[in-house]
Amino acid sequence: MLECCNLTKSYKGKCVVRDLSFRVERGEIFAFLGSNGAGKTTTIKMILGLVKMDSGQVKIAEGVRVGYSPETPYFPPFLSGPEVLDYYAGIQKIPGIRRRAEIAALLDTVGLEDGGTRVRNYSKGMLQRLALAQALLGDPDLLVLDEPTAGLDALGRLEMLRLIGKLKNGGRTILINSHILSDIERICDRGIIIKKGVCLGSWNKAEEHSRSLEEIFLELVGGENE
Repeated sequence: MLECCNLTKSYKGKCVVRDLSFRVERGEIFAFLGSNGAGKTTTIKMILGLVKMDSGQVKIAEGVRVGYSPETPYFPPFLSGPEVLDYYAGIQKIPGIRRRAEIAALLDTVGLEDGGTRVRNYSKGMLQRLALAQALLGDPDLLVLDEPTAGLDALGRLEMLRLIGKLKNGGRTILINSHILSDIERICDRGIIIKKGVCLGSWNKAEEHSRSLEEIFLELVGGENE
């Protein structure tokens, strides 16, 4: 579904991603793990074409549609949730009749009951749900979710994880960037762990029976000041 080959990116002479390679297989939830500043978001932006890589290659299977939910979603504060989705559906040129039905279905999917509330009055959880609905516009095959549970309370995180699991069961392939290890261990199939833009190792839920993800992460990443 997705293959990243030897991705490298530097800013002002500082290398933030170095020779990074990994594959995401169809139908799995793949975790992209690392502490803050590890290079996760930069890598995601290279995958999406939002940041130009210095070297390397991103390969996405032919015909695959990609949806993206950013770490800090921002929408025009004067619009309601349905109006936001209508705006992005227009950018995708989704036809009017299909657009209205799709927007209604997506709001139901993410559990966002919207009675015309303006985005300026949305809670963090509502914004994350709206960002997920926006990412699902156009029925993408591959979802790229950057910190989808960041800033949510315990109940909000559990609900978001439930939604992501439901999307996988519906046939989506999902790449998640996160540093919340308990969330990853709950829903992901496998992933890689990076530090300072370098891949330190991998994790596979099906193969790990004696060690927790937290133990593996701490063993590889170590202290923040190392």
